[in-house]
Amino acid sequence: MSSPGPRLARQARQHAEGLARFGVSVLPRPSKRAQLAALAAEVRACQRCPLYQTATQAVFSDGTPQARLVFVGEAPGRDEDLQGVPFVGAAGQLLTKMIGAMGLKREEVYICNVLKHRPPGNRTPLPEELEACQPFLEAQLSLMAPQVICTLGAVATKALLGPYAAITKVRGQIRDYRGIPVVPTFHPAYLLRNPPAKKDTWADLQVVMKVLGR
Repeated sequence: MSSPGPRLARQARQHAEGLARFGVSVLPRPSKRAQLAALAAEVRACQRCPLYQTATQAVFSDGTPQARLVFVGEAPGRDEDLQGVPFVGAAGQLLTKMIGAMGLKREEVYICNVLKHRPPGNRTPLPEELEACQPFLEAQLSLMAPQVICTLGAVATKALLGPYAAITKVRGQIRDYRGIPVVPTFHPAYLLRNPPAKKDTWADLQVVMKVLGR
């Protein structure tokens, strides 16, 4: 199923091109910020899977639309569900430190999740939930068009690189998602449970920094 965001954008573009051929002027294309806001509104109204019934609210993104680096995680947790912002709990605090270690500020990057609603009890997302949310993620990344994407954990990595992309095998490697470099690494929640893995994650982030030219 195609995402409503890209479909509407394509129809609007085709309409504008048709008018232009007849010498009819059209309004300027909405800004990236406006397009992301419209997509966020679609997510808030989404009922494509049952998660909206148990979640407090949708959690769309955090950060600047002008970011060159996008982090993609798995799904909102309890704190994210309550605040409506991704990665604000313990794992989010660690992610913020990771971003700082890269010489960046959190407000300079863009953060989102594959799922936009919290699964009950923070359980692993179901295949049908991932399928329902995938078009929104694809539209989000298409609008962002970052210089590099860093996937956090197995779920996000499989969402962008396919079902056979094992995080332990592809982490730290530069892969491709529709022409955008992708560097997978461990999820901050995993690092909280397995502190020794922070060393590997720092090596992965250095690969991200290299892609950014930092």
